[in-house]
Amino acid sequence: MDVEQLFLSCRIGDLKTVEYLVDEKDVEINIHDKWDSTPLYYACLCGHIDVVYFLLTRGAKCERNTFDGERCLYGALNNEIRNLLKSFKVITAKILQRNIFDEYLQRLQEDITFSDIIFYVHGVRFSAHKAVLSSRCSYFAELFNTKWKNKSEVNLNHQLIYPQAFKALLEHLYTDTSEIGVDYVDDYVRLARHCKLDALEDAVSRNLRKLYSYVSSKPCIKITTITVECESVTQNLQTDFLKLANATQPHELGSWPIRELPFDPEYPSMFADIGFIVEGYRFLGHKCILSTRTDYFKVLLTDHFNESENSEGIPFLSLHEVSALVFRQIMYFIYTDSCEISESNVSDVLYTADIYLLPGLKRQCANFMSKNLEVQQVVSVLRIARLFNLYRLQNQCAEYMATNLVKVIQLPDFAELVQEDAHSVKERQETDSIEIIDNVRYYLTNFVQTFSDLQETKEKLVLIDQLLEELDLNG
Repeated sequence: MDVEQLFLSCRIGDLKTVEYLVDEKDVEINIHDKWDSTPLYYACLCGHIDVVYFLLTRGAKCERNTFDGERCLYGALNNEIRNLLKSFKVITAKILQRNIFDEYLQRLQEDITFSDIIFYVHGVRFSAHKAVLSSRCSYFAELFNTKWKNKSEVNLNHQLIYPQAFKALLEHLYTDTSEIGVDYVDDYVRLARHCKLDALEDAVSRNLRKLYSYVSSKPCIKITTITVECESVTQNLQTDFLKLANATQPHELGSWPIRELPFDPEYPSMFADIGFIVEGYRFLGHKCILSTRTDYFKVLLTDHFNESENSEGIPFLSLHEVSALVFRQIMYFIYTDSCEISESNVSDVLYTADIYLLPGLKRQCANFMSKNLEVQQVVSVLRIARLFNLYRLQNQCAEYMATNLVKVIQLPDFAELVQEDAHSVKERQETDSIEIIDNVRYYLTNFVQTFSDLQETKEKLVLIDQLLEELDLNG
């Protein structure tokens, strides 16, 4: 329903609803409908430049010389929108504002600090990480365990392997998305087939067919680059990185799904190069992943304090500010962007995520809390949201309070919160406002659609006034 509403709002130019769906509801903005069109395409087609600008700032894809990009440019209603599309740095918008995990994957590929394998393809150098390539491709896993065992450099000079295709292959293995020049598509398909990456081969062929179909109807359009994105991108990446994450866990805390691993788990601990001791449990890890994911581990791994060596020669660091069960979830999130959050651990996970500088995990904790709001707990959740600067959760709590005001206003905790907000304003004047009262009033008055809604809103506003009078406050 939310996705359908997003497409409709982009067609009619309802910026307020688009903002709400994208920022508050987290609706994916690069989704395609049954006509292979995106929300951005409809906003361009219908001439809603304010919606176009908003979608671009939130990471809508519109790179030139690609299918989606050229379609938006071709379908734009006027030159003002076309100029905006051409001038906007769309490629970085998603990285800057939208998807933290995508940014991490991109940086993981680019950061060579902890690279442990270098490929030379006809003299062109490519740095990579054995753990990542092995978890994503059984072909690489087999070679690292046999022909390339213990090697830090590999020369690939076969006449049918081109640097452009190999670069695209690495992009795919790290992000499940790649770009390849039209002139090198056949080379890319051949390389994918050689590496036994059937899904990639199918994705390239599918995108090529779509490209030819589009260009044949628009002969004036010239496309030089194909963006290849496999189906279920996030799911594919998470499944493969989950294999890696599972292998980092202590045996005592859960089963190790050896059968799912595409490489021998006994061979150099799936290329782990760092370990952590938490409450006596030994976790393994990969510096490249940990340091790229969060600055906390980047600094920690650079300092190398409190190290000890195990029998395999891997340094171990002792961590004292976290429990083993919570650290287990932290590691899963770092590797897969997902973990098991429950009522029993959400507070501890949120606290640790704040320490470890993991805003994405903080957001997931906030999402869990927002979906499990209850009248008796909503004030406490709001206090947590304020403590950890979870602004979206703050708004959701205020909206929940507005919806359930008849019950919430009877809570002693709510009256205390109102008084705290009132006293937080130094030297209060008559015109000063009380934050929680303002927020609740906003959600009461800004979404009234029917006469019955209006009557209910008036009754709730009276309740607020009565509470303020009882507390001897002006709100």
